[in-house]
Amino acid sequence: MAKRGIARAARKELADLPQQLAALASMSVPELAEKYQELYGEPTRSRNRDYLKKRLAFRIQELTEGGLSTRAVARIAELGDKLPERWRMRQVEDAKPSALPPPAAVGGRAPAADGRDARLPPQGTVLTRVFKGTQHRVTVREGGIEYEGQLHRSLSSVAKLITGTAWNGFTFFNLKDGGSKAVAR
Repeated sequence: MAKRGIARAARKELADLPQQLAALASMSVPELAEKYQELYGEPTRSRNRDYLKKRLAFRIQELTEGGLSTRAVARIAELGDKLPERWRMRQVEDAKPSALPPPAAVGGRAPAADGRDARLPPQGTVLTRVFKGTQHRVTVREGGIEYEGQLHRSLSSVAKLITGTAWNGFTFFNLKDGGSKAVAR
């Protein structure tokens, strides 16, 4: 209900659409972040100027001229799991809480019982990868990923250490699509 109140107040304030859109071009990133907070009712996690300008321009137009049509919203709800996580979260907020199952984690996977990433194999599992003719072995531990006697926070940090460039650790160690080259200990 609070978001609807914010939307009503913003609609009254945003009477002159062209002026509002033009004002975005001269705003600094902190000003854009403040405007985002004002229009969306939540802080932004982004500090990308162009992204914020686009999101704010969309929101200003949405509040001034109206949002998506009923048909578009119905189609979005129909698509369900194919939606980006952010849309699903909004769908949950707008629906009645008693009729909804608990939300799943990003990617549809619930976190493991011990709080670690459910995509990781069990503790003690050794993952191997040959990169530029050298075999690299990492072990999944309780507190992270062990590589060459050191504990790392993620598979991605180990992959970056090995390759020198940013990699998705699950892709680098072939854990996507169930193609793991794991050796149980």
